[in-house]
Amino acid sequence: MSAPTGERSVELDIGGMTCASCASRIEKKLNRIDGVTATVNYATEKARVHFPTSVSADDLIEKVTDAGYTAQLHDTEPTRAQGDSDSSPARLLRQRLLVSLALAVPVIVLAMAPALQFRNWQWLSLTLATPVVFWGGAAFHRAAWVNARHATATMDTLISLGTLAAYAWSVYALFFGDAGMAGMKHGFSFAVERGGSAANIYLEVAAGVIVFILAGRYFETRAKERAGSALRALLELGAKDVAVLRDGGEIRIPTDQLRVGERFLVRPGEKVATDGVVVEGSSALDMSMLTGESTPVEVGPGDPVVGATVNAGGVLTVRATRIGADTQLAQMAALVEQAQDGKAPVQRLADRVAGVFVPIVIAISIATLGFWLGAGTSIATAFGAAVAVLIIACPCALGLATPTALLVGTGRGAQLGILIKGPQVLESTRRIDTVVLDKTGTVTTGKMALAQVVTVEGQDAGELLAVAAAVEHGSEHPVARAVVAGAAERGLRPEPVRQFVSHGGKGVQGMVGERAVVIGRVELLDDWAVTVPEALAQAKSEAEAAGRTAIVVAWDGIARGVLVIADAIKDTSAAAIADMRALGLTPVLLTGDNAAAARTVADRVGIDEVIAEVLPSDKLDVVERLQAEGRVVAMVGDGVNDAAALARADLGLAMGTGTDVAIEAGDITLVRGDLRTVGTAIRLSRATLRTIKGNLFWAFGYNVAALPLAAAGLLNPMLAGAAMALSSVFVVTNSLRLRAFR
Repeated sequence: MSAPTGERSVELDIGGMTCASCASRIEKKLNRIDGVTATVNYATEKARVHFPTSVSADDLIEKVTDAGYTAQLHDTEPTRAQGDSDSSPARLLRQRLLVSLALAVPVIVLAMAPALQFRNWQWLSLTLATPVVFWGGAAFHRAAWVNARHATATMDTLISLGTLAAYAWSVYALFFGDAGMAGMKHGFSFAVERGGSAANIYLEVAAGVIVFILAGRYFETRAKERAGSALRALLELGAKDVAVLRDGGEIRIPTDQLRVGERFLVRPGEKVATDGVVVEGSSALDMSMLTGESTPVEVGPGDPVVGATVNAGGVLTVRATRIGADTQLAQMAALVEQAQDGKAPVQRLADRVAGVFVPIVIAISIATLGFWLGAGTSIATAFGAAVAVLIIACPCALGLATPTALLVGTGRGAQLGILIKGPQVLESTRRIDTVVLDKTGTVTTGKMALAQVVTVEGQDAGELLAVAAAVEHGSEHPVARAVVAGAAERGLRPEPVRQFVSHGGKGVQGMVGERAVVIGRVELLDDWAVTVPEALAQAKSEAEAAGRTAIVVAWDGIARGVLVIADAIKDTSAAAIADMRALGLTPVLLTGDNAAAARTVADRVGIDEVIAEVLPSDKLDVVERLQAEGRVVAMVGDGVNDAAALARADLGLAMGTGTDVAIEAGDITLVRGDLRTVGTAIRLSRATLRTIKGNLFWAFGYNVAALPLAAAGLLNPMLAGAAMALSSVFVVTNSLRLRAFR
């Protein structure tokens, strides 16, 4: 989502959020500023804010700080993960959890097993439970105090109120009631004990709830870190240092010190330091880390290269064209991060619920206490039910339902070479029924390839192609490369060429063995007084009528055959079309080529509907016409002339091998340029959306089912704490299943 004209956009790192209610509260605070539109994501701990020029970034940070949280501008430069440091959130939580667990286990065991309750055991429980409640739960109490100062309440308020109430009641019962008596026995019940008195203590509840919540928070934090691992892995792909050519020599420097325009070396086995253009040398690059495609890509002088790809062949000298945040790797990471920071439409309802949930729960807890007291039950029973309500009702699962699924889904997509621009894209993929495919560069390779060899009677096709490849080997023209590649694919080994001459725009000539060879257009053959037989002339005319290129091969004054060169169909296109049909989608081929050429391509890949001879400016009209017919249209394209259609379609899928304009206009970028990833992208998007909806269903269902049980006194507060922690862990774990998507 880009900022409107006259507005600015920033991303803030938010600190101190502990639940979805925190994110909702910060979002409301920011959106109250005139002209500000903010989206706060609890899972990624970021806020994306669009604001007018009359507002400064400092104003935004001050507003977040006033709400009791911390904020700072997000560093846009790509940074690499440092691993699990001693100060990482997960590690600190783990330390606090282990100490609290060691202290709380004896308290819980003693409360649950009367046979183990020795004389004055309850005083030992108080000694062990006290540090758990006040040190182990310090973060909850601190956050609850900050919230209280701002007259708000969050999940931490519920935890703090519940555990402090249970602890305070226990202290009262020990010092002023009968619970401190020597030899007092106490049994654990799954439900709140009926008929209780001041002899009941809830130290196991106070300590147990803190431990369960800490455990849930720890596993949640670890899972969130794992969910973002794909993004960190992207950033880790880049080279750490580079051999740069400066002052007539070679020096090795950190990659972040490389400047645009400088030349650097890439030796076999090394990573390309940054995006650039090959100046000297030729090699094959392993692009699999960025595209997921294992086949190496051949590069030579003038070819662009992408940072983080691995040199699998010879030494390359590369001129840097983009560095830092401008590189393709950094832009991919930024797209993934932007998608993860957004919110799908299905999350809006959860946000609204989370924003008002905590005050409602506190009201329900007070009402529960009043009801049981009014019904004549003991204070202990009424108190236990009220505490259980406070603890069981946590909006965390609701807040994590969407962002964790987005983190994992978009991260997995990046690993597969699929960049999803935003969560709203997920909704679009569910409704798509028609896929419009641009032909050139999408269904076809966009590169010339040998399509047919036509020879005169008695001429061997293999000899013809070998001789032609020998001469064309000296040319860099796309047609020449197609001939050479065609010969190589057929296992032919051309002889060396001598006396090679290129006639710009007409063709080439040279000596192969004792043959004086000329290849090219009829005009060049006329210069050599070579007559083209009628059969070859007809084959040449038919090929050109179908939109193909045809060149004549002659030697020793005789025309020997015609080589037909065409834009080759991608090997994966037919399988991709079959996959789309399996998804219930109708493929439509859209091209500016003549109908005959378009029909030929469509028949070979299995497309029934063809729209041919369309001007680039008319592609948008075609998409709009299909939409007017009631279709929900996805457009797949790669060129500048596809950009308007990509933007207008219900879902735009841009081939990553295409132009920047097309990629910018698309909703999903397919980095590999493989048409099969269209089906994979739609499947992944739909799987992510299903996961989000499943998470929301179980998060809502958990609260709907658990709250009445707690209010009815049928749920012990300690078990309520365990169930609440498990609900958040379940949502995150369910999202992590997307990491296994194939």
